[in-house]
Amino acid sequence: MGGKNRSDGAELFVAEKWVDSVASVERHSERVLILKMVLDKDILNVLTAYAPHSEKTEEKEIFWNELFHLVSCIPQKWLC
Repeated sequence: MGGKNRSDGAELFVAEKWVDSVASVERHSERVLILKMVLDKDILNVLTAYAPHSEKTEEKEIFWNELFHLVSCIPQKWLC
């Protein structure tokens, strides 16, 4: 699901039996990806993230702010 010539970033692989259940794939950045699947009457959202290396301070701050924003947008009724 990534572009050509990428050396890092968030990626997901879906087993062939689940491909027809994929409703959408949203790439929020090179490092954050959300996969939405419809399973029977339920919707499953899978968020995958690839964190920057420890020495990339500014990039880490941007990454964690983006991830915090995405997680904070999850409706409370969806949380366990």
